[in-house]
Formats: sequence, C-alpha cells, structure tokens
Amino acid sequence: MEITSEVYQGQFGEFTITASDRLSVIVYRSALAIAALCFSVGALLVLSQPSNPEVLNWLTWLYIGFSVALGVSLWTIHIYLELLHRVLQVFWAIGANSTVGIALYFPEPLAIAIYNQPIALIGIGFSFAALTGIFFKETFCFNRFETKFLVPLLPVLILGHLVNILPIAIERGLLGAWAVLFMIFAIRKVTQAISPDIGDKSVFDYLKTEKQLKPNQV
Repeated sequence: MEITSEVYQGQFGEFTITASDRLSVIVYRSALAIAALCFSVGALLVLSQPSNPEVLNWLTWLYIGFSVALGVSLWTIHIYLELLHRVLQVFWAIGANSTVGIALYFPEPLAIAIYNQPIALIGIGFSFAALTGIFFKETFCFNRFETKFLVPLLPVLILGHLVNILPIAIERGLLGAWAVLFMIFAIRKVTQAISPDIGDKSVFDYLKTEKQLKPNQV
C-alpha cells in the first residue's frame, strides 16, 4: 500500500514532510531531553551536595552525556541560515575538544578545573554558546517564555563567574533557574507537534538552489 504524505504550501512552493524529516526531529528532541536531564541532575548535585567527593565523578559523566547529546541536537536541528548552523556546530566542537584537553591537562576533577580555571571556562564556554544559540532559535521561531530567560541567563552566569563579579548565592540561584528552565523547555519540546520543528522545506530548497547557482553567476 502506498503511503501518502500531506502536502504543505511553503513560501517558495509546495513540499511534503517525510519519515526521515520526522525522525530527525525526534532525534533532535530526544538529544535535547538527554542534555537537559544530564545538566539538571548535575546542577542538583552541585547545589545539594557540593562537598561530596563522589559527586565530582558523577559530574564528569553527566557532563559527557550533556556534551554528546548537545552535539547530536546540533547536527539534527533545522535552521534556515546555514552559516549560523555551522557556527553553532563549530562552537560545540571547540567546547567538546576543550573539555577533553581540560580533563587531560588539569589533575583535579573536571568540575573543579572548570570552576577554578578561567582558561578552562573560556574553552568549555563555547559549548554553552552553542546551547544559547539553540535557545535563541527556539525563542525566535516559537516565542517560548523559558528560552527568553535562558538566552541572557547563560552568558550572565558564565561571564559573571569568569570575571568574578557574582556572589555565590546569585550564582547558585542562576544555576538552579537554568536547570529548571532547561527541563521545562525539553519537556515542552517533547509535546510539541513535529511539523513546526521541520519548518518550511521550500525555504531550505530555495537556499540550496541559490547556493548552487552562485558559482555560475560569477
């Protein structure tokens, strides 16, 4: 039996949403959910048991899970601007490679090295810049209330800690807010209809065609 797909009218013509399109959205959302869960559990451990040495080992593995899941989400996200998409992927790659370098270079656990070493925070901060890009995209496309807070919250917390201007109590409050809002975002993404996350495929096709024609127009 032939399976038909619903036809949508886009800005530059008609398009259909395939099973592959839907799968990419499911992978994107699942990866975001894993990233949110890993980050939120890590934040909860930091806030509730900061002096527990066993927590430090858990934080390393949770961050690895967060980083891998973030990378998957950035490879499956639908963004019209290819340059922005590539920049976010590069940011993630810089952050991921910085994490490996930090883990190998500094003798202390990963969480302690990131917290205490400014250069470590700068390197790993690229991953959080990529995450901020996702939040910005979701704010622009879907006007989500939680991402409106997350977009400024991440740089305020990271840069505030980097230049040492935030009191510990404020940092803890911002970290807790980040964890809660991130989980709210991930849960709401799971319940959202799939087609809006795919976007207008006619725009992607138009931009691809324009890119292919440019060499011939020179």
